[in-house]
Amino acid sequence: MPLKLYAHPFSSYCQKVLIALYENDIPFEYRQLTPEEPQNMETLARLWPFKRFPVLEDGDRAIAESSVIIEYLHLSHRGPVALLPEDDHAAVEVRFMDRFFDLDIMTPQAKVVIDCLRPEDSRDPFGVSDAQQRLETAYRWLDTRLKGRTWAAGDAFSLADCAAAPALFYADWTHPIDPGFANVHAYRQRLLRRPSFARAVEEARPYRPLFPLGAPDRD
Repeated sequence: MPLKLYAHPFSSYCQKVLIALYENDIPFEYRQLTPEEPQNMETLARLWPFKRFPVLEDGDRAIAESSVIIEYLHLSHRGPVALLPEDDHAAVEVRFMDRFFDLDIMTPQAKVVIDCLRPEDSRDPFGVSDAQQRLETAYRWLDTRLKGRTWAAGDAFSLADCAAAPALFYADWTHPIDPGFANVHAYRQRLLRRPSFARAVEEARPYRPLFPLGAPDRD
């Protein structure tokens, strides 16, 4: 049976998994979570009652959480691009950078965006300010960490870069990366040129009007 991915093209965490699938040309059925296909959301709720996405269905197994899905693909549907290195210590660095992009860039970025969707009297200016400061700290730290590196964890494209691509893509829309962080800007451009991420970006392009802060006329 083919793999089934329950996802939305504009979701950062869904793009993270799509990059991994596209990197290794893994066949799958794309069950998009859109109003036009309500049955896909019904199936998602049955597979994962929290209704968070993406979820990967492989036969009688349902795998949730983007990092775990990519690890599962590495174990069960391995392709020519090893998204986790065989060396244990190198794998620790990949997993660490993956968590950094999810927790220190995607999470505060989402905080700012979600706050915009709230009614005016329910907004959290303190929380937004804190999230913006966290992003500044993350950009500064990452600019130093990337010095001498092509990809997030070294010379090889990995799980960490699957996380980095949508994280930095949307973060720069939400809280622009200072021009002084040249390493971060150069890395973001390398990610945008990667065919797997470029494909995910194009698939999501029709949904840009959904971005509550206004999607910039670039990327």
